[in-house]
Amino acid sequence: MSPRQSDSKPSPAGGGKATDDMPDIELDDDEAVEEAIAPGGPDLPFTAIDWTAHAGDADGMVGAEVIQTLVKRLPNAPGVYRMMNAAGDVLYVGKARSLKKRVTNYAQGRFHTNRIGKMVRETATMEFVVTRTEIEALLLEANLIKRLRPRFNVLMRDDKSFPYIMLTSDHTSPGIYKHRGARSRKGGDYFGPFASAQAVGRTINSLQRAFLLRSCTDSFYDNRTRPCLLFQIKRCAAPCTGEISREGYAELVDEAKDFLSGRSQKVKTEISGQMQQAAEELDFERAAVYRDRLAALSHVQSHQGINPQTIDEADVFAIHQEGGQTGIQVFFFRTGQNWGNRAYFPKADPSLEAAEVLGSFLAQFYDDKPSPRAILLSHAVEEQELLAEALSTRGRHKVAISVPQRGEKKDIVDHALQNAREALGRRLAETSTQARLLDGFAQTFGLEKPPVRIEVYDNSHIMGTNAVGGMIVAGPEGFVKNQYRKFNIRSTDITPGDDFGMMREVMTRRFSRLLKEHGDENVESEDGLEGNGAFPAWPDVILIDGGQGQMSAVRAMLAELGVEDRVVAIGVAKGQDREAGRERFFVKGKDSFSLPVRDPVLYFVQRMRDEAHRFAIGSHRARRKKEMVKNPLDEIGGIGPSRKRALLHAFGTAKAVSRAAVDDLMAVEGISESIARLVYNHFHDNG
Repeated sequence: MSPRQSDSKPSPAGGGKATDDMPDIELDDDEAVEEAIAPGGPDLPFTAIDWTAHAGDADGMVGAEVIQTLVKRLPNAPGVYRMMNAAGDVLYVGKARSLKKRVTNYAQGRFHTNRIGKMVRETATMEFVVTRTEIEALLLEANLIKRLRPRFNVLMRDDKSFPYIMLTSDHTSPGIYKHRGARSRKGGDYFGPFASAQAVGRTINSLQRAFLLRSCTDSFYDNRTRPCLLFQIKRCAAPCTGEISREGYAELVDEAKDFLSGRSQKVKTEISGQMQQAAEELDFERAAVYRDRLAALSHVQSHQGINPQTIDEADVFAIHQEGGQTGIQVFFFRTGQNWGNRAYFPKADPSLEAAEVLGSFLAQFYDDKPSPRAILLSHAVEEQELLAEALSTRGRHKVAISVPQRGEKKDIVDHALQNAREALGRRLAETSTQARLLDGFAQTFGLEKPPVRIEVYDNSHIMGTNAVGGMIVAGPEGFVKNQYRKFNIRSTDITPGDDFGMMREVMTRRFSRLLKEHGDENVESEDGLEGNGAFPAWPDVILIDGGQGQMSAVRAMLAELGVEDRVVAIGVAKGQDREAGRERFFVKGKDSFSLPVRDPVLYFVQRMRDEAHRFAIGSHRARRKKEMVKNPLDEIGGIGPSRKRALLHAFGTAKAVSRAAVDDLMAVEGISESIARLVYNHFHDNG
């Protein structure tokens, strides 16, 4: 589908292009139109919406009454609608082949489920966007759901991007790397997606043994004078120092591409033939190299589990519902190889059927991901053909969606369904345990109800250097890692090693930003989540790794910001001899106390504290490592990678560059007199 061009624009008075199916209706300005389509950006296969309308407050009416007022003005055209409450929170996003017919159903006041009835009763206003086709409505609906996270929609909770294997193409000796995120402008070959970073790392390690490809950075490669350790342990052919010819290395790269592209048997046959030839020539050392490469390829495929013969490129989705929750298992097959699986647990009303949940999940899943040529499902979904057509339009290749009934494909779907069932069972057990722990936590510390969001803070530094504050978050489903935050300590007024000062800066920055971005948005629904169904931004409890002194500083800071009554602050001090199990707890209005050594709540607090400690130390080490490998040339404006590489080639080290005279610097290719003086002045501080 070519990018859309809007046929008409709103008139200054708010009127638009009128047709028999599109009655006169108040139109928003161009900014509102752009806002309606903004979530998809350039990824949506259309760039403009014909027009958009909204109801306003409709004279204060709510529920079916306000919908009845709106339905009279709606066109009989495809589009997307948003139902909103009086506070402006989006309750539900839906699409329709005919907006008028779909919204009429809500206006009649007869609902099949309590969920829809409650949703309509809370509706105070609606907004509409008309699209040219139902396909566009489907794509826009999925996009808006992911962005707005309406409380009554099926919500995909875990939306991390998938990792890929990348073979670079912008270097004479291409490297193999793990890649996540946008594709590089420099180009390269991408193979994936893989279900996890661990699967990518494991595969790359085996591929290095099989094809001896480099995994170092270009700067590391360019500065080698002798092979590194990877050459010694037979994981790299060392093209950096000429241990292999360019032609020979190019052959290894081509073999790796063939293997990752599904021609694994061809590659194994060729390597096996080379091994036999070397053995016949009595070159047993070379034959042993080919033998090890074959073993590495077999290791890759053995870790992939199922490698189907009849599936070349497909994603497999299986859904299982139990205990009011839903589990979806996704398997990724590319080039005839199994590249892993991942479990998802979408937020969905228990009254929704599996097919309805799976259909909504699929639209959101592929909103920002490329779709394969085949999608295999455990359950048929509504509008299956429409979804396939939409994905085909977006991906610019035909996508087939099917529910296998027999053969190998059916066996693979059944295998995915078994995994979905087992994963959901484990999750139910974990959440049940977590719920009991949160109940016990509330009783132990005198809370009115079990907390939904607990934040735990810790600091890490070495004699005050590279100081980092860490915040981890726990909730009803365990640790919420996408909510973790690190704080690089910036203040120059803090004495090195002053934990009180560091904690004060962390807490001030955290709650100042929270007030600025969320203010009084701490409106919860019945399930403890925010009004839009998202995980709450405001914590119920903060845990501080420290005693009475730390707690006094934290409470003073919270009082200054005016949030002391909104958050329960609890201090956890290490016991005598720093022995686990003897921790003392500090809560406002109570004497300090300890818990029995085998109390489950004590274990729960210890686990959260240890996680905060792990995260803070990891953040500190990462910052310290970055400082250690920092190149002084990086600090000079106007010195890009090419000039930096040229200088290091000429002088060997940054220290040697700092000692060079202007004339010596100018002798390096690509370094002009102005750049040479810039480098010289940077190191000699004479402007």
